[in-house]
Amino acid sequence: MRMRKKGNLESRLVSCSDLITVADTTEKNMRRAAAIKEYLDMRAAFGNAHKVYLEIGCGKGAFAVGMAKLFPERNFLAVEKISNVLIAAAEKAKEENLKNLHFLNCAAEVLPKYVKDGEIAGIYLNFSNPLPKEGYKKQRLTHPRFLNMYRALLSPDGVVEQKTDDKDFYLFSLESYKEASYTVLDRREDLAADPLDVDVETEHEARFKAAGKKIFYIKAKP
Repeated sequence: MRMRKKGNLESRLVSCSDLITVADTTEKNMRRAAAIKEYLDMRAAFGNAHKVYLEIGCGKGAFAVGMAKLFPERNFLAVEKISNVLIAAAEKAKEENLKNLHFLNCAAEVLPKYVKDGEIAGIYLNFSNPLPKEGYKKQRLTHPRFLNMYRALLSPDGVVEQKTDDKDFYLFSLESYKEASYTVLDRREDLAADPLDVDVETEHEARFKAAGKKIFYIKAKP
């Protein structure tokens, strides 16, 4: 089912244009699109040379906004391919006057078009679509083809941190990290019972916890 277009979306995107880099969708083939480089100037986007952390699939922005407020000494690049959803996150950031948060309106597959190798200090995958059907597994954001892309984008000390409420996706991801030669540094099967020292809840996470669902967590390094 197609998502209904939000009212005044174009004008709202324009009002947040200083916070959003919109993908060039001229080339429809994502592999070819990723090969045509249009690197985002991180220093210009953030006004500093601080480390950049990447959230893929930021949704309405609760995590990205929360992390940007919690760590003003870090820069956060939040990626969301659906502009209808992204605009809510960007408007939150604008309201909070967060200078260390920028948004990239693109699909994960074309990230290498905009982000240089070794430029990312850490990647967050929060409640990515588990795509449970077998035929879609290559599109899961922890499939080895994505993990190999993250390996290139991450700095030498960079890590991937993942949360999901889907146990099957959690188990699939553990196998994928192993297949892609990542080292799992931490894994937790119930964040409510075994919380992280520092954490920001997403909208989905708060809802899932309230419903009594377990939240699975993995931290892995290439």
